[in-house]
Amino acid sequence: MDDSSGALASEIEYHERLYSGFAQLHFAKAAVRALRAHMVERIVRMTGVPATARALSIGCGIGDTELLLAPLISELVGVDASPSAIRQARADAAKAGRSHLHYIEGTLEAQELKPASFDLIIAIFFLHHLPDDVLQTMPGRMMQLLKPGGCFYALDPSRYRLSGAIGSLLFPKLMRKYQSPGERQLRPRDTADLFTQAGFECRLEYYDFASSPLAGLFPAWALGYRAARRVDNWIVRMPLLRRMGSNFEIIARKPLRQS
Repeated sequence: MDDSSGALASEIEYHERLYSGFAQLHFAKAAVRALRAHMVERIVRMTGVPATARALSIGCGIGDTELLLAPLISELVGVDASPSAIRQARADAAKAGRSHLHYIEGTLEAQELKPASFDLIIAIFFLHHLPDDVLQTMPGRMMQLLKPGGCFYALDPSRYRLSGAIGSLLFPKLMRKYQSPGERQLRPRDTADLFTQAGFECRLEYYDFASSPLAGLFPAWALGYRAARRVDNWIVRMPLLRRMGSNFEIIARKPLRQS
């Protein structure tokens, strides 16, 4: 087994445990629901995705974000390597009557998806789980799958996040609980540059400072999340402070015409 295969096996094992009961309870709590709703609002606003869009979600997990996005688009395909996650996502989509949500078990690399068939691709807290060699190939794969003018949106933790250092000091056990074996924080600019080099028109934005870590640590505290979100909306506009933010966004658009 090579390094990438071993890392993938460890990630799947971790997420199988996560999605075998804990995630469903955690994601159903008020602060986490509010966070996910904000994510979807942000995705739509930052990408300008139309209601007719066909979307792909990589590392979709149990499909909680996808359920919120579903009313706003025409079709969504979710891919995740965790069998437990996909079973839950399919069950929740059926219960909600969302027949235009489709879920595939497996890795993205193993799927034979039609080129230039998606208007939007999202990867929420996904890229930082990838081994470096797989991450390097991701922009090229996204370029292949997106229609001209289509958009890729990613949200991932920053290597320079101040909240990570504070959380490790104050809540070390909780921080370890939410960390899978192969994940790491990413350098925002280096990650964005991968997409620029692949030919995308790419923007780097900072998503938050305290609100998503707070939702993770105190998932039932909706009032605390909303207060932190209001503060974050101010902090992420400040050039120096935002670089110590918790999570960053990649908004990468495939040009209408490629040279």
